[in-house]
Amino acid sequence: MMGTQAMNDQDVLSVYEAMVGITDQMLAAATANDWDRLVQLEHQCAACVRQLKAGEALNQPLAAPARAKKAHAIRRMLDSDRKIRDLTQPWMARLSAMISNKSVERRIASAYGV
Repeated sequence: MMGTQAMNDQDVLSVYEAMVGITDQMLAAATANDWDRLVQLEHQCAACVRQLKAGEALNQPLAAPARAKKAHAIRRMLDSDRKIRDLTQPWMARLSAMISNKSVERRIASAYGV
């Protein structure tokens, strides 16, 4: 990760492209029900966001071609994010239903000594 120095257009676009790759991997992890990998990738994506926030704050606005590439990358990430939510929401609903079930809750508490 770069320091808190200004990022040029190519630096910014490189981070956005890295984020596209990460969100593609996140979609693959969600498709495979690999929730641990999904969480790891979410952390990587968050690190990229922090890098962009630090670097872009010091930058001049992107040139028009770079803005178009950035917008395209963002659209790709949003598309993957929508697909990830489509995969994770039913799983989260099942998990929530299981946790709210008193007998399962008691077994979990017993298993973990809570």
